[in-house]
Amino acid sequence: MPLRLPILWRDNLLSTAVSSPRSEITEIPAGAGTNLMPRRMHESYAQVTLPFASDPHLLDSYTNANGGIRTGKIMEHLDSLAGSVAYKHALGPAVESLGSIILEGFYFVTASIDRLDMLQPLTPQDTSDLRISGQVIFVGASSMEVAIKLESVNETTGEEKTVMIGEFSMVCRDAVTHKAQKLNPLILETETERELFHIGKVGKERKKKISLLSLSRSPPCEDESSLIHSLFVVHQPFTDSKGRPLETTPMGNTMLESTALMHPQDRNFHTTDDFSGYLMRLAYEIGYSTATLFANRPLRFFSLDNTTFKLPVPVGSILRLQSKVTHTKSGAANFRSDRHASLVNVRVQADVLDVKTGDKKTTNEFQFTWGDDHTLHKTVIPVTYIEAMEWLEGRRALDVGDQIRKFRS
Repeated sequence: MPLRLPILWRDNLLSTAVSSPRSEITEIPAGAGTNLMPRRMHESYAQVTLPFASDPHLLDSYTNANGGIRTGKIMEHLDSLAGSVAYKHALGPAVESLGSIILEGFYFVTASIDRLDMLQPLTPQDTSDLRISGQVIFVGASSMEVAIKLESVNETTGEEKTVMIGEFSMVCRDAVTHKAQKLNPLILETETERELFHIGKVGKERKKKISLLSLSRSPPCEDESSLIHSLFVVHQPFTDSKGRPLETTPMGNTMLESTALMHPQDRNFHTTDDFSGYLMRLAYEIGYSTATLFANRPLRFFSLDNTTFKLPVPVGSILRLQSKVTHTKSGAANFRSDRHASLVNVRVQADVLDVKTGDKKTTNEFQFTWGDDHTLHKTVIPVTYIEAMEWLEGRRALDVGDQIRKFRS
């Protein structure tokens, strides 16, 4: 998996210092956009196995404080495998290593994640390995949809269980101009492949629709406006399923914040920015801390909702993460109930801070959902209008998650 560029950082700095500015480069090397050989869907398939059953030391390095698996580290691998699948589609199924992007003429970045859904608890077992696999299911002009699956494979019985599924959007960029680069078209040979292609296409269209309906762009619907009015004006009490009042916590009181300096050891393949999987792991871990502190107990991860990587995070910059609980479900009369007694939605905002200028730019907004089957005796409430919009976004995320989990069950 192309987690890191296979050259030393100090050598990269030297080559960067003596290389010509981009404006002086007149010859664009041949890349994905100039050799558009059609590819079959299965040719992009890639998989990686974490051999926990035969390597207890590896298993120990992935075990968290509660005896489970560090999900954030697994997410880092999911993103890396999606990158491997993308390069395999562009360079061909026989590719085994990646050279300089200037020689290849292009590179891939993670544009967005449609969803990541945990289908069952991720717990370590001495007899099971974890297998991460994926392949391209849709190709557009310069972007592709990559389906990723995480499975538990029991070495003793041979039983395989799907633990997590997700869909990543990868975008191809020109190595010199950084503009969109055309991709190899996809050959569809079977009815199953045509169905997968349709799923990927629908997923891409759905992300555009979700973006347009975001409360940062569009006002809330009539029902949501009435709900906010009731919350602030009528002061409708929050109660559980038995009519008992729930303890309310202002949203601002749930916030956690952390900063991290972006080191070159965590850079991605094209060397200038930090690896998106690493950012996802940092966001997951602060989000988990926020949900756990709010619930006063460890919670199980359920899903990561649609998130877009808006801007790169350059090496040497400072990443600031702000996390807070935006919505909760507790089987209360105010919410729709599902088979889980408690659900907690956490929003994590990632900002990149320029060390020299102090400028702040938002790179990502993550929406995570945690929960369990135990009753949650409190809920979060917004105080400001902006928090009210975040509260509604969290409510939407939990409702969508409910529908997906019920459909899959």
